Amino acid sequence: MTTHSDTTTMTDSVRVLTGMYAAEEEYLAAGGPGRASFAPLAPYFSPEVVLHQAEGLPYGGTWRGHDGMARFFLAMSETWETFAISGQEFLATGTTAVVRSDIRARARATGRELAFPLLQTITVRAGRITEVRPFYWDTAAIAEACRGRVG
Repeated sequence: MTTHSDTTTMTDSVRVLTGMYAAEEEYLAAGGPGRASFAPLAPYFSPEVVLHQAEGLPYGGTWRGHDGMARFFLAMSETWETFAISGQEFLATGTTAVVRSDIRARARATGRELAFPLLQTITVRAGRITEVRPFYWDTAAIAEACRGRVG
C-alpha cells in the first residue's frame, strides 16, 4: 500500500527527473559542453552526485560531483555526434527511480548510428539526484560503434 508520504516522494523524484531532462535538452540545444554553461543542470544534482558508467564504454568510469558531471557531458559530446532520448517511462519507488528511455545516437568516430534502450536507476534525495547507474542493452556494440573494432 502506498501512503501519502510515499506518493509525495515518488512525485518529487519524477518532478526532479523531468526537470533535469528538460534542462539537459536546453543545455545541449545551447551548444552543450564547452559552449553552454552547466549551471542550468547543477540544481538537479547533489554536489556529491555519483554517476557510474560501464567501464567498457568510451566514457566509462565513475564521475563525481558537479565537476565530474560537467566532464561526463563533455566526454559524451566527444563520443556522440547526436544522442536523442525519446519514449521515456518513469517508475519511482521512494528515493529510487527507474527511467527507461529509447536512444538514437550517431558516433563521431565512425558515423555509425545506433538505436538502443537505456535503463537507469536514479536516487533522488532532498530534491536532488545523488546517484545514477545506467544499464545499456549492449555495451560492446556501443563501444564498437564509437571506436571501431579493436583487435
